[in-house]
Amino acid sequence: MEIQRLPVLRDNYVFVLVDRAAAAAAVVDPAVAEPVIAALEAQQLQLSVVLQTHHHNDHIGGTPALLSRWPGAQVWAAASDRARIPFQTDGLRGGDQRLLFHRPVQVLEVPGHTRDHIAFFFPASGGEGPELFCGDTLFAGGCGRLFEGTAEQMLRSLDQLSGLPEATRIWCAHEYTEANLRFAITQEPGNPALQERFQLVQAMRAAGEATVPSSVALERATNPFLRCREASLQQVSGCCEPALVLAEIRRRKDVF
Repeated sequence: MEIQRLPVLRDNYVFVLVDRAAAAAAVVDPAVAEPVIAALEAQQLQLSVVLQTHHHNDHIGGTPALLSRWPGAQVWAAASDRARIPFQTDGLRGGDQRLLFHRPVQVLEVPGHTRDHIAFFFPASGGEGPELFCGDTLFAGGCGRLFEGTAEQMLRSLDQLSGLPEATRIWCAHEYTEANLRFAITQEPGNPALQERFQLVQAMRAAGEATVPSSVALERATNPFLRCREASLQQVSGCCEPALVLAEIRRRKDVF
């Protein structure tokens, strides 16, 4: 399965999953339709499935137009969010499994950013490594704002994602990495892995390079929201309970 990254809007990514043998594609969180249609038509690909992680318009805004162009395409989304993603054809719940282009897909419930957020995990299969499409729950160097969920929910969601295999590539939906790491260093300045990553990301962005995908191993080492049990972050936040650490760090990030 080939994964293509389409930058759209100001900082969104739309991911196109391609099965060349079948001349078919799936799309993750299409914020807008036009670049996706252009990319698929240029490669003579048929849209088979749209994968939606949550209901925000910068993730579902392009889906109606894609369905108009490819009316037979399926839409996989959270069954609990049918009111806000009414065009879904396949309502999914955590623990569900599907097959996409001969690869198993596991559905993970990861509320926190929104109450009905899901993620799509592709375990390693047939020589291909594990892949995670996590929308706005986990970012490279950060996590999503707590718009509808609680810090406790977000902690459970991030613990679930952090528990995936270290080699898992993380395809988060926004290019927020440089800003996230700039904040992260203010919370954990003594983390050498974080300092090194920030320097690398600054160079990448200066060269116009994308910082997505990340990996589970890299996030465990440098993402403060996955490190809420570390003594350094408990000390700087003034909290001992991991959920309270996350809540305090998220509060600081919101006003950074």
